[in-house]
Amino acid sequence: MRPLHSFASLVGAVIFVASLANGATISGIVKGPDGATFKAAFVEAQNSKTKITVDVLSDRDGKYRIENLPAGDYEVKIRAIGYKADPHTGVSLASNQKASFDFALQRGVVRWSDLTLYQGKQLLPEGKGKEVLAARCFVCHGFETRMAATSRDADGWRDRVKYMREAMSFQLGRTFTDQDENDVVAYLSSVFSLDSVVPKSPADIPAYKDLVRTYTDDAMKIVYVEYELPAPTRAAWSASPDKNGDLWMPYYGRGNKIAKLDPQTGEVQEYPVPEQEPAGVHSAVPMPDGNVWFTEFGLNKIGKFDPVTQKMSTYADSVEAPGGLRADKHTIRMDHDGNLWTSGSPLSKFDPKTGKFTHYMEVPSSYGITVDKEGNVWFCVLRKDGKIGRVDTKTDKVTQWSPPTQGTPQRLQITDDGIVWFGERTGNKLGRFDPKTETFKEYDLPGPSASPYALGIDKKGDIWYASTDQDTIGRLSPATGQVIEYPFPHSENMSREFFFDAQGRMWFASPMNNRVGYLYVAGKSGS
Repeated sequence: MRPLHSFASLVGAVIFVASLANGATISGIVKGPDGATFKAAFVEAQNSKTKITVDVLSDRDGKYRIENLPAGDYEVKIRAIGYKADPHTGVSLASNQKASFDFALQRGVVRWSDLTLYQGKQLLPEGKGKEVLAARCFVCHGFETRMAATSRDADGWRDRVKYMREAMSFQLGRTFTDQDENDVVAYLSSVFSLDSVVPKSPADIPAYKDLVRTYTDDAMKIVYVEYELPAPTRAAWSASPDKNGDLWMPYYGRGNKIAKLDPQTGEVQEYPVPEQEPAGVHSAVPMPDGNVWFTEFGLNKIGKFDPVTQKMSTYADSVEAPGGLRADKHTIRMDHDGNLWTSGSPLSKFDPKTGKFTHYMEVPSSYGITVDKEGNVWFCVLRKDGKIGRVDTKTDKVTQWSPPTQGTPQRLQITDDGIVWFGERTGNKLGRFDPKTETFKEYDLPGPSASPYALGIDKKGDIWYASTDQDTIGRLSPATGQVIEYPFPHSENMSREFFFDAQGRMWFASPMNNRVGYLYVAGKSGS
């Protein structure tokens, strides 16, 4: 089974190796405090000039290997939750050089910012503020990087909460009340302050040890290549490649920019949108017409950027969403006729020739959206009882189907043979739908809260997903039903979309960690 687009293999390590035939190699062994070999420690090599990093994992024998590094100066450091070791700095590598650095881990502190969102939900004390955070704030981010990583008093937390109410006014304006603010401030002041009511380390809570998950030997083969963005306020929601291999990113919240990344140099160029108020640029995708089209979720607009002339235009939609919903634009895709389709409230189509929007009121709210090889548009309705649906672009007929599980379908992808795959965010499953037989099949995902969000299909037909609650990347083999979970290098993953480039590399964004990057499985070829 092949995906809709003619991408090369996701696991395009062979191509990657060939492109860096003169690359340097760093290897070594990681040992624990007892002197035994240590599995599943992340070892990271960061280029001092470009800030490009490569992350690998130590295997069951404690061995790690970082290959194909361009010549330059590097810092090599390690991340293993609850452990510490000094980094190797000032590492100068020449082409083809092989260097070896071992790590001897010492016991360290498990920090609240090290946890996954699921672990935090289980271990943080109950309270009204926690309920508000879970319902209103954890939709876009977790608690790890913006809350647990710092200590503030009540005034400090109120300042931050007020900032978020302003920055995300388009999303919180009607739902986040003054009482919510008071509850959140009181809660954060009690758990993330110098006088915190929780233990300094979550590992001191007896339930913590039961929440620590382990991974298979195969999971140690994942490789992440990451790029830092210019500042921690960017919140890049995704990274989508154009025909030249550059990556385009939308900056959400108050970022009010789209940006282009050169993956060879790590250079980022940023292009502000015309609006001054928070636009909430949610989706930015280079399209076949040569333009980068994007959505302004907060302003119910779509935009067009011409990379050649650098001219930017935006188009406002005056529609009123049905059922009391706030009208907005979410994810954007182009159909075979050059029309721009946006999920959101309601599902909409924009004709760039006429400048007119068409609205599909029978789909008052939608989230994931994609186009099949016949040019039909598919979408997900992001509700617990949500459906997946299709718009026949020749007749404008809308058809919707209900999955067996009420699991909040969110993202979807389609293979060349027309099979629809979708993630069930709260159902913790991946779903498969055959439009010819109108039948569903669902696959349970591992872990207590698999929460699939970003979704992708590689050349072999394996289904990849990102877990927001568990900070993992998963891969399902439909042929066997087997799922491999791969650890992610940081807490608060929050990847929203996967895109593939011409080399078959899967690009992701980790907005709260201020990074975008791609991943592959070492030693795999793309059959």
